[in-house]
Amino acid sequence: MTGVRGVAGPMVPSRAGDTRRQACRIGMALLPAWAALLGWGCLDCPLVALAGGISPVSVERAVSPLTLAVAPRAGTGEAVGRIAPVLVAPEPAGVSPVSMDRAVPSPTLAVAPRAGTGEAAGRAAAATPMQPGPAPGREAGGAVTAQGWRQAGSGHVWRFPRDHGSHPEYRIEWWYYTGNLASDRGRRFGYQVTFFRVGVDPAPENPSRWAVRDLYMAHLAVTDLGTGRHLVAERLDRGGLGWAGARERTLDVWNGDWRASLDGDRHRLEVVDRGFGVDLDLEPGRGPTLHGENGLSRKGPSAGNASQYYSMTRMPTTGRIRLDGEWVDVTGASWMDHEFGTTFLEPGQVGWDWFSLQLEDGADLMVFQLRRADGRPDVHSAGTWVDGGGAATALRRDDVRLVPGRRWTSPASGAAYPVEWRVELPGRQVSLAVTAALDAQELDTAASTGVTYWEGAVTVTGRAGGRQVRGRGYLEMTGYSGRPMSEVFR
Repeated sequence: MTGVRGVAGPMVPSRAGDTRRQACRIGMALLPAWAALLGWGCLDCPLVALAGGISPVSVERAVSPLTLAVAPRAGTGEAVGRIAPVLVAPEPAGVSPVSMDRAVPSPTLAVAPRAGTGEAAGRAAAATPMQPGPAPGREAGGAVTAQGWRQAGSGHVWRFPRDHGSHPEYRIEWWYYTGNLASDRGRRFGYQVTFFRVGVDPAPENPSRWAVRDLYMAHLAVTDLGTGRHLVAERLDRGGLGWAGARERTLDVWNGDWRASLDGDRHRLEVVDRGFGVDLDLEPGRGPTLHGENGLSRKGPSAGNASQYYSMTRMPTTGRIRLDGEWVDVTGASWMDHEFGTTFLEPGQVGWDWFSLQLEDGADLMVFQLRRADGRPDVHSAGTWVDGGGAATALRRDDVRLVPGRRWTSPASGAAYPVEWRVELPGRQVSLAVTAALDAQELDTAASTGVTYWEGAVTVTGRAGGRQVRGRGYLEMTGYSGRPMSEVFR
């Protein structure tokens, strides 16, 4: 464990051994460098929070495998500590989203104005009657752990835009955007933007703004299909000082000057890292689709091993992609995922293969396969089929057959990823060939989440219901390199 050099306040033990042990598991499983970012040392446990008054101007943390330096911003005296040189984001101004809340009673939603009010409301695509939503506030999900985190469970009442926002009572949360875009000259691109929040202590006793409740990570990737380039950037930061964070009740999550937010109903992505990035407007399209059992996506038989999970599967997208320091105007379609929970995977679940596919006939498909250590798919693998009219149908493992094909071996990690797949839904007469638009779309995120995985744009051809179909999408494959994902998420 690296030490902390500089001027600092007194080291104080944590308020609870259970919370400290949980923090230790997070730090050791994902990235040992987190301990130095947090200022953890060794008192009552291998990882102990550094609390009290810290002088941000004089503290420098040597971190392996990266080095983070905290130094004053010129002319301000504010502390800046970054993996990449970015600006500190101020705490966003508060807004009242109460009048925009939508009560969502069913797994598939379409957004429409509520009669006589002008207020947006969620309704079931299959004409399920609207149920009155509860007063604004957080509805209960599952049980609360001994460390104070709520587990995913039934009973969550979905309301938007509130549920686009942060859910700090859960330990793990991510906002995930991918898309396939093109310029008016036919240049094709893929992009990925992901914001992560990982809870460390649900209720720090230390009142200092330096006290760490959450860690925030972010990933950016842009694939230039014409040149065969896949560009990647990542960030790791702590909450509490405005460097990174996520607001409740509305979408506003940031890490430095990277940000995802709402502008009316549109999602705004402003994520640029030096010479590349995205500046995009995403329309809501057909609105949120809830996965699993009314948004509860079970990952295993153990209580709480699940996530609250919804997607916005087809978001018309306009904006700009930055490459080599120049902007290119683009249009296309994006996909947004939002999941939150506390415990996710079972022992023996080493990783997953996740597909988000948008077909030209208007149908969308989400499928994930949890892979076990013995190579078999887990019984909790699942998915959702969304037809051209927006009606969603939950899929179980037996409804889907995933057949891996050709593999690409990463020269960096040595992992062999299947970059060609056959996706079959026999009950729907669907048979799709899914092929990587570029083989080399691996992300090595040692400086943030500590996970090496493949995430990239794919093309789709095949048949659905007796008709030929084409499409595009994204594929994510984890657990092919490094430690099993069940250890990462324990």
